[in-house]
Amino acid sequence: MGDVNKVRTACRQCHGGCGVIAHVQDGKVIKVEGDPESPISHGTLCSKGLSVTQLAYHPDRILHPMRKTTQGWQRITWDEALDTIAAKFNTVIEDYGPESIVIGQGTGRDYESHLYRFANQLGTPNVLTAGHMCYVSRVASTLVTLGNLPICDYAGGPKCIVLWGCNPQWTNPDEYKGEGFWRAYKKGAKLICIDPRKGFTAKKADLWLQLRPGTDAALAVGFHRVILEEELYDREFTENYINGWDAFKERVKDYPLEKVQEITWVDKELIRKAARMYAKTKPACIHWGVPTEQTNNCADCTRAIAGLMAATGNLDTPGGNVLYVNPPTRTVAEFSRHKDLSKEQRAKRLGGDQYKLGARVAFITPKVAWEAILTGKPYPLKAGLLCGTNPVSTRANAKEVYEALDKLEFLAVIDFFMTPSADLADIFLPAGTWLEQNHVADNWKRHGYVLARQKCVEIGEAWQDHKIFQELGKKMGQEWWDTVEDGLDYLLEPAGLTWEEFKKVGYLKGEMVYHKYKERGFSTPTGKFELYSTVLEKWGYDPLPKYTELPESPVSKPELLDHYPYILNAGLRTPTFFHSANRNIPWLREIRPDPIVEIHPDTAEKHGIEEGDWVYIESPRGGARERAKFNDGIDPRVIVAEHGWWYPEIKEHGHGWDISNINMLTDNSHETMDPAIGATNLRTCLCSIELVEKGK
Repeated sequence: MGDVNKVRTACRQCHGGCGVIAHVQDGKVIKVEGDPESPISHGTLCSKGLSVTQLAYHPDRILHPMRKTTQGWQRITWDEALDTIAAKFNTVIEDYGPESIVIGQGTGRDYESHLYRFANQLGTPNVLTAGHMCYVSRVASTLVTLGNLPICDYAGGPKCIVLWGCNPQWTNPDEYKGEGFWRAYKKGAKLICIDPRKGFTAKKADLWLQLRPGTDAALAVGFHRVILEEELYDREFTENYINGWDAFKERVKDYPLEKVQEITWVDKELIRKAARMYAKTKPACIHWGVPTEQTNNCADCTRAIAGLMAATGNLDTPGGNVLYVNPPTRTVAEFSRHKDLSKEQRAKRLGGDQYKLGARVAFITPKVAWEAILTGKPYPLKAGLLCGTNPVSTRANAKEVYEALDKLEFLAVIDFFMTPSADLADIFLPAGTWLEQNHVADNWKRHGYVLARQKCVEIGEAWQDHKIFQELGKKMGQEWWDTVEDGLDYLLEPAGLTWEEFKKVGYLKGEMVYHKYKERGFSTPTGKFELYSTVLEKWGYDPLPKYTELPESPVSKPELLDHYPYILNAGLRTPTFFHSANRNIPWLREIRPDPIVEIHPDTAEKHGIEEGDWVYIESPRGGARERAKFNDGIDPRVIVAEHGWWYPEIKEHGHGWDISNINMLTDNSHETMDPAIGATNLRTCLCSIELVEKGK
């Protein structure tokens, strides 16, 4: 046995960034541990990150390119795989135009810059991401409101923290690490938790607001009502830096607390108490999660919550929600060269005329892609490339997703394993894990850092995603660098560093300056924080935030209640899985062997359900089987179900994609989506629940 070499790198098992020390022996990673010198995770590492060796060396991992034939999957070379894709894409471009190719990604593996560079040079405006309802939708909504995404300044010492629809210690989402929140909380910060489910953080909170799932926008406006009534707002900020403050005050008059209580199910006095605590305890920050985005109120909710930060003087102030300064590296947009996509091609973006805010951040909502494949309207999609995504399991209306991908004339997939979505592909390209890549990590985030993710090993013939886009691009005559590392030199050029030098530095941090708006205003048309959005007004949308009733709820669809009496709150997070990933990782599957649906004991008793029973959850669109777990911390009218389930152990085609997939129940029709961004109402619908008969 050789010596153990320790390599400092950065995790990407979920949204990533945690510092890691990888122990490498004889060309193999034998274990990983948290890096105590990491500036953002301080030595902590979650269950997902710790299990990476079981991912990297999994016996089912595919480590060479493959082509689907009439006899099944056949091993091929990288040249054969890339030549096949390039030839098919060139044929589609010649016959239909580049817009008939869709490029798709999931939550990403930090390859966004390279994916978009490839798509832009290809000439397709149709990039399909999770961003229509996850994070990028939050970015888009705050860009038109204040020009940047406000982030909790946990290191700045908040005295009050509002956790709004998130569980940072289980999910470590986007800019955040659970450790940062916990550190601030342990220093004595007051905690307000807004969540339909009483989980770990709700039990720790000073105040827990158990709202009806999906009504976050109404609650946010309710907070504003209290702040206005009791004059708890920051007069200097509201008078000098907000566009539309008087108009917004008029809008808020439409939301007396009695109405907000009726909508949200939260007692009006509890709303008042929470709004007071947030507004009076300085500094205070709001840490929001994707449930606030995955409804038809996505943009309005984001803008109303950001408005709370502004109105109370908690914006870009130490311990509040701040606008971090990026390190001196090239941005994702600059690297991607959005100018490579012509104005003519941008105009062809599917759904661009309808979902203008989504078009502003260069993505399409999935529904328009499935429609273009299935109907050929407004023009057909003929070919696709999906990277790090499993939309059959993670997108709304799974039946339609499956049907569309199955009908697509040509599909290539980049992944680690054969998933339900990859099963439908013609070419499979094996991706390298984060242990197998060099990258300037976290360069898409807005927390002020970039990190050195160093390649620790090479496994099989797998390539890191960045190399795949680069080499495929070269096959198609695109402009790229000789090596991935040459591209990283370009990314780092403004910092005066090469990749080899940056690896030794480990990370860069932007030099933080607070209250930047006092010197240069906000990056909006008025130069102010736009509670009244001139951009949305120009596009024909309501310029002021409001609450719109959910498309399928006891209020909007009372006629369904006889058959579907419960509200499904889909998307329950766990500390083990990352959306549809990790169901085949032994350590993690042992912790969570079956899909879980949480039911109030009273609801279970009504249906003769005992804890651990398999139950069938059904909506007007379809159903899924999950195992019952009791939780008296949810409303009896609500059930809370996990998402992303498929069964890697089922080796037949499809891997049981439709057995426990909660997206068999969810809807993606246009009338249910956010009108500006195209966010899918993925979280809430009406459902029924019944015991699955024993033996079935």
